[in-house]
Parts: sequence; structure tokens; C-alpha cells
Amino acid sequence: MDELSFTVNGRPHDAEPGTTVSRLLARMGIDPARVAIERNEHVVPRATWAEVELAAGDRLEIVAFIGGGSGGGSGDGSGAAREAGDGRFDGRFVDEPLVIAGRRFRSRLLVGTGKYKTLEQGREAIRLTGAEIVTVALRRVDMTPGKPNVLDTVDRTRHTLMPNTAGCYTVEDAVRTCRLARELGMSEMVKLEVIGDPQTLFPDGEATLEAARVLVKEGFVVLPYCTDDPILARKLEDAGCAAIMPLGAPIGSGLGLRNPYNIRIILERARVPVIVDAGVGTASDAAVAMELGCAGVLMNTAIAEARDPLLMAEAMRDGVLAGRKAFLAGRMPRRLHANASSPEQGLIE
Repeated sequence: MDELSFTVNGRPHDAEPGTTVSRLLARMGIDPARVAIERNEHVVPRATWAEVELAAGDRLEIVAFIGGGSGGGSGDGSGAAREAGDGRFDGRFVDEPLVIAGRRFRSRLLVGTGKYKTLEQGREAIRLTGAEIVTVALRRVDMTPGKPNVLDTVDRTRHTLMPNTAGCYTVEDAVRTCRLARELGMSEMVKLEVIGDPQTLFPDGEATLEAARVLVKEGFVVLPYCTDDPILARKLEDAGCAAIMPLGAPIGSGLGLRNPYNIRIILERARVPVIVDAGVGTASDAAVAMELGCAGVLMNTAIAEARDPLLMAEAMRDGVLAGRKAFLAGRMPRRLHANASSPEQGLIE
């Protein structure tokens, strides 16, 4: 009997007639718990894998999560005692939680999982940030059986995984990616990226808005990466997005907040959390974003590409907390001229 010919992740593949999705995965040595499958651009529900038989000419995409971010343990003496996210400082400071679509988070630092030198380094850096929301990207699986992936770096009892659509340039690809992430059993909360330019990685505002409308209608909790355009931010909010995530600067640039004034306008008008996404380079950039009144900061490259990623993870954690405290405390007024700190009464003459 002639074998079936089809493609898997763009490569030719053969199997005997009657081969089901489950049998194919077993033959390829792929752990079914860690992948999602698309057949001819339609998600194959996991519950049907044992019954769905492959046909000649089928185009299968088998995907899993990889490290991704903006631009994603038990504690020891270096981090546990100072771990942020519990909203406390010296027993006095108690902050309100970050609330996204009714879910409460103690940490206002969101991190990605990409670009670390090793999985172990990524796992420890994420722990030291105190972040609760961790972003991951979806890609075709590596066909090497048993190869570890990004899920091995994240303690899912402590972190909420937020799939992102990094690398998507069309509405259709972004929506497909989110549907596959849902099939993988992730939460409904997704970071939406629809890129409009490969050099700057600036988002396509029109396509992002269109994709957001589709995803919101399908029940996703959408956090869109967008430019610092107050008009677009309002449209995304009106479309039902659970938060707005304007860029501080191009992804991975480390330039910091290039236009804090637009961010301030977005903050003045927003009814949902505003989270700066992309462009942060160091802890002071994170503090500036929080001092403006942002609800949080999402970053990846600034930590992963630091000379000492673990130390930078702590610095970013502390920078977000310091900026939040400064915002709540309220800064002193700016003055053109000096205003002496010491009283002038009683001066020796």
C-alpha cells in the first residue's frame, strides 16, 4: 500500500495510510503534552488526535513555546529576603495589586524568557525579578526528541505564562498563534504583536487593532504591543483590550523612554492598565516609567544581555519598586531657582 505524503513544519514526510495525529507524534518521539498542532491552517483539538487520520497533501505545523519577551524556586540568601512582588518594604509599604481583567498580581514587573545563555540562567534571572507574568513565544518544534524547551525554565506554580505573537506580520498569523497557544493549555491572556517593519520592529497599528477585535471576540484577554500613539491606545481600549502596552523605544534597543510625554497623555486617558513594553535598558528606565504612573513594565533584553543578568534582574526588580513608590509618594515641585533646605533664621552673622 502506498504511503501518504504530507509536510510537517515545511518538510516532506511519509506515513502509512490510517496514521493518526497521535501515532505520528509517537513515531516522531514528540511529547504530546508540550505541543499544539495545526492541520491545513486549522487547529486540531487535542481531544481528537487519536481519531484524526492524516491525508495526502496535508500541511501540519507542530509548535511549542520558546523563549520570548518584549522586544519572557525556593530562594537563597541573595534573592529571597529582598524578593519584590509582595508589596512590602521594611514592614511599612503595602501597594495595591496590579489588576488585569480581574486577575490580581503583586509584581508590576513582567519579563520575557528569551536570549539567556542557558536555561538555568534564565530560570534564576526570572526568579530574582519576582515577576509573576512571564511571556513566551510559539515556534515550530525542534524535532530532536527530549530536547528541553522554555517551559523547563518556568515554575508554572508561581508564574503565569503569557503567550505572545512575536514575529507575526499579519492579522491572520497573530490570530493563528493565539489559537494554538490556547490549544497548548495556556491562559487566555496573550500579548498581541503584529509587526509592521522588520528593521525597527515597530508594530502595525491598524493590523494590531484588527487582530485585537478578533481575539477579544473569541474570549482572549488581549494586551497589545503598540506605538506611543494616544489615539491608537484609545481605539485598542475601546476594542476591549485588557491593558495597553506602548513601546518606550524599539524592541531590544535599550534606549529608554524616548517620548514620555505621549506616555503621559495615554496615562491621563486610559481606563485600563498601561504597561511600558520594549526599549528599557537599565533600572533607571524602569523607574522612570513607573514614576510616570505606569501600571507595570515588560522587559527581556535589558536583563538577558546585561553583563551580569542575575544582578540586573535584581536591579530591575528594585527599580520598578522604587519608581512605584516615588509615584505614590508624589515628587516635589520643580523650581527654576534654589530653595534652601536649611532655615535662614538663626544664622551666625
